[in-house]
Amino acid sequence: MSRRFVIEAVMIAIYGQLLLPKRSVEYRIPYSTVMELYDLKESEEPIMQDPEDERHVREKIGEMIAFFEDPFNKKKLERALTAPWKESPPMPINENVTFVVVNAVENMQYGENFDPIETEIILSSLRLPCPVLTDHVEFQDKVVQGSVPIQLFDIDDFEFAVEEGADTTDGYSQ
Repeated sequence: MSRRFVIEAVMIAIYGQLLLPKRSVEYRIPYSTVMELYDLKESEEPIMQDPEDERHVREKIGEMIAFFEDPFNKKKLERALTAPWKESPPMPINENVTFVVVNAVENMQYGENFDPIETEIILSSLRLPCPVLTDHVEFQDKVVQGSVPIQLFDIDDFEFAVEEGADTTDGYSQ
């Protein structure tokens, strides 16, 4: 059985190891984070501190955009957009990784403390239900401080999350 995680699309571009798990993984990606890839690609603001890493990540963002624009995948993506909370059919990346795009709907439930994308990630985790995988320390802190009932893993703990951690029932594990 696949491990499932809610994740922002850009995290997959930044952290290449996410595409090489030891077990089968399914990434649930809110659609708004797929659209965010276009903004990041066009932005002059640096994504990474190291110029070589910056070039590499921007190249990976371009590859992800091309993947989602591929006619076959675009058709799958469009199916998810027909209704709120609808999921795309699975989009296999390799033998161990599959993307599913979710037409997440931000409803301001957590709007005072979280930005719209963070809120979509929280709501996706609650609705689907599966843990969140992120590198945003501030987001992690806000989730813990706000007692938001989701399971959260730092990307540095990815291998643990895939191998052991994702089966825990504690909604506050990190």
